[in-house]
Amino acid sequence: MQRRSFLKGSLAAATCLLTPTLSQARALDLDAINFDSGRYSSNNAQTIVIFMYGGASQLAGNLSNIEEIAEKSQSNYDYFRGLTPTARECWQEAGGIHMEALLDAGDMTLFRSCYSAVREENNNKAHGLCVTQNQKGSFDETSAGIVTNLAQILQHQGLIDDESVLPFVSLEGDSVFSQEGELPIDAFLKPVSLDEALQNPYERDERDWFYYTPEEQDIDGYDSNTRGFDAPLHAKMDVLAQSINSEGKIKDAFLKREELDEFMKGIAVSTVPDLGEDAYPNNDRFAEKLETSIKIMVNNPDTKMITVGTGGLGGWDDHNDAREYVSRMESLFRSLRSAVAHLKAENKEQSINIMVFGEFGRNVNLNAALGWDHGNLQNFYVLGGKRYFSHRGVVGETVVEDTGSINRLYLKPKAGSYSFEPMSIAATIYSIYGVNNPEILCSNSAAVEL
Repeated sequence: MQRRSFLKGSLAAATCLLTPTLSQARALDLDAINFDSGRYSSNNAQTIVIFMYGGASQLAGNLSNIEEIAEKSQSNYDYFRGLTPTARECWQEAGGIHMEALLDAGDMTLFRSCYSAVREENNNKAHGLCVTQNQKGSFDETSAGIVTNLAQILQHQGLIDDESVLPFVSLEGDSVFSQEGELPIDAFLKPVSLDEALQNPYERDERDWFYYTPEEQDIDGYDSNTRGFDAPLHAKMDVLAQSINSEGKIKDAFLKREELDEFMKGIAVSTVPDLGEDAYPNNDRFAEKLETSIKIMVNNPDTKMITVGTGGLGGWDDHNDAREYVSRMESLFRSLRSAVAHLKAENKEQSINIMVFGEFGRNVNLNAALGWDHGNLQNFYVLGGKRYFSHRGVVGETVVEDTGSINRLYLKPKAGSYSFEPMSIAATIYSIYGVNNPEILCSNSAAVEL
């Protein structure tokens, strides 16, 4: 068997060990999908989804209404010690300089009016439900996650099979993106969970040591200098693995553990081109996640989608003491600017796209605790993917809705301005991978106009 073919099959087999199955849901009707294989091939798309858990305020990308907001707010916006609008009315101190650079270069579209009329009608601004809906791309609570649906669609079309290496990856652990439905999903379609250092279950280093009790550590082969096992003991363990596992892919995966480890480490040690002043920030865990995501996609065209949380920056549930929001958004967009420079240096800005969103936005009243409560309008940031996206700069206008009640000050889409449900984000993902009728998966929400 050729090395690459073996690696693909073994990685697929091991995936079932890495990703637990979530609750069962409605089966996906694959025969109802209208698929355009030509668009799939011409787009050659790869997607990095950055999900901002906690619901990030939209103000970093939209200070267009700040004068009215500041006038009506319960608390004084001077609290932030810097609220400077940029040329496009982004928040300079909260990543706005980097947003402007990305917009100037035609590398990003900033949508200011991702708004859910359905949630407004049902008064739904709860974290759990909104996260679930947005990561499924549907208001149907019985549907599967976006990654699961996309994986099964591409498999059904013969575009992904058990020879595919890492078709889906998570750098945030398990999430609703990969929640399963009633239609059985093959193990190789499930996302492999990795981290920014590309640590993997095949790695043969000192971390193996900590799985053993003090009594078990007192055995021949332990090297106290490296805090790991030496090669002969690893060989003994491999023999043991062969003796206790039945024939099949799992046994093959153990047999070739070292080879798989080398494959993963090959990606991990791949170098990033010199990005000059756009180099990734040092000692920034989120920046490392973005860098790793792009390295995976650049070195492995089989990878179609990577989901990333914003761990390393902190959460976005800024009900109180929201000042750190400013530095978090600055770090986020500083890293995104580096990521786009990385894509360009690798000549991948045409095929790889980055999407940034969360479960919802915030209201714009700065409350008595100097934070914002849950809102229903958020920004949607789309970067890269220039082969299939025509970046439009800033899209959507907003107005302030003053309910007359303290702590109830919101942004809503301006009448006649372009807006869309959060489910349209999932529809956009399906669309760029060749689905002509994504609305049947997304509660009748059409793809975003890009």
